[in-house]
Amino acid sequence: MSREAQGPAQTDRWFKLARNAVLACLAVVPLTGCAGGFDLDKAGVDNTLTTSSVAGGARPQPDAMQVSDETTIRNAVSSADLAAVGESGLPWANVETGSRGAITNLVEYDNKGLLCRKFSASRESFNGVRLYAGDACRAGDGSWRMLAFVES
Repeated sequence: MSREAQGPAQTDRWFKLARNAVLACLAVVPLTGCAGGFDLDKAGVDNTLTTSSVAGGARPQPDAMQVSDETTIRNAVSSADLAAVGESGLPWANVETGSRGAITNLVEYDNKGLLCRKFSASRESFNGVRLYAGDACRAGDGSWRMLAFVES
């Protein structure tokens, strides 16, 4: 059989397939209206979700690792020999948290009869590297207290 003889038969087959596909779509389209569809005007506002806010003056509480590191830094500041602390600073490390760093710019001063020390400290931890400005003073009972320890 020649190609010319096969052409119309193939065309008829494709025509029938296309006609059947169009008829199937035409039969299904009216059924979608029976389902009711989705109307955004009827959806309304979802009132089940509740949110809250944090007061503007609230400060985030330091985590236990930071508190432990702050205590280690305070102890290093209070026991440091200022004459021995050079340009490179005073290294510190906390074996409990794995954090470490250096205390620099350590300066001693008198605050109304109390011995105090201002300092800068770096803190290298699993959370990254941070720089802090601190101020520690000896209390009347001889213990040292951190007056300030803020990220700078």
